[in-house]
Amino acid sequence: MILVTGATGHLGNVLVRSLVSSQLKVRAMVAPFEDTKPLEGLDVEIVRGDIRDAKFVETACKGVENVYHLAAVISILGKRKSVYDVNVVGTQNVIQACMKNKVQKLIYVSSIHAFSEPKRGSLIDESVPIDPKKTVGDYARSKAIATLEVLKSAKNGVNAVVICPTGVVGPCDWRISEMGNLLLLYSKDLLRVGIDGSFDFVDVRDVASLLIEACKRARSGELFIASGEYVTVRALVQILRKIRPARSVDLFLPSYIAYPVSVFTSAHYLVKKKKPLLTPYSIHTLTRNYVYSSQKAKNELGYSPRPLYESLKDSLRWFEENGYIPPVSPVQSFVERSSGSYL
Repeated sequence: MILVTGATGHLGNVLVRSLVSSQLKVRAMVAPFEDTKPLEGLDVEIVRGDIRDAKFVETACKGVENVYHLAAVISILGKRKSVYDVNVVGTQNVIQACMKNKVQKLIYVSSIHAFSEPKRGSLIDESVPIDPKKTVGDYARSKAIATLEVLKSAKNGVNAVVICPTGVVGPCDWRISEMGNLLLLYSKDLLRVGIDGSFDFVDVRDVASLLIEACKRARSGELFIASGEYVTVRALVQILRKIRPARSVDLFLPSYIAYPVSVFTSAHYLVKKKKPLLTPYSIHTLTRNYVYSSQKAKNELGYSPRPLYESLKDSLRWFEENGYIPPVSPVQSFVERSSGSYL
């Protein structure tokens, strides 16, 4: 039996699908309030409970061989108590449950944001330290603290491995991730402003495959970066226009303008009870221009991420097939391209 926490999330449900397709028995941990539609039709055992409840987590880990711990609160906004409680306390509960139940292996999904932040444009690989004091934002800090807890547990007898993905994108995005939200806004011609910045994006299916490979082959106490393809925001928009022409992104803002704009838009969307795309934290992330290396994962685990074009194309196709956006007709595509909106 394999336990997956955060099983209804983007990476979680893709991982569960991969495990089930390999004829493995999966126990999916789901928060009480979460919709289980992402797991619909899959032969899995669903257990509902709160990752912050140590007794529940301990019970969920009984009879389990391996644990994939993905449950987390991802926040690009300001302080939220749940960020620390879920990301840190929840991880501590999982570690203790693994120890008490003598789980064979724990695979923890951290974040690229858990690394200390060097100067702009730096290369980040596994040699960069994990230091909560040198991160920006409560989410990054919480993931750094949790990562250190997992690495500490590896020294105390838990067979634990940490994987740090960059920006995850790909199909089966049922709950609409941050990147999925951007793709939907773009497809609906609602993405009017871009940022002069860059980031690294990785396919959700490649991260899931790496998690499974790490469970099979990675040594305890190891940490791996799961990066994909580095791209500027301008280049990202150009790729999207090749896949799905749209009248979006008229203006790219430099950081000194984007920051004050993001403060206003964040407040506006919170009042409207909608998810903001531009926040001070997202602007910070996009304008650091870090390059992330997954060479260690490639060398030791055979990691081979696919091109970003393929990931974006499959993401948009999935959104079309599941009714989030209408398909683009060949005539519409020709008109858009001929009108000059295609770059």
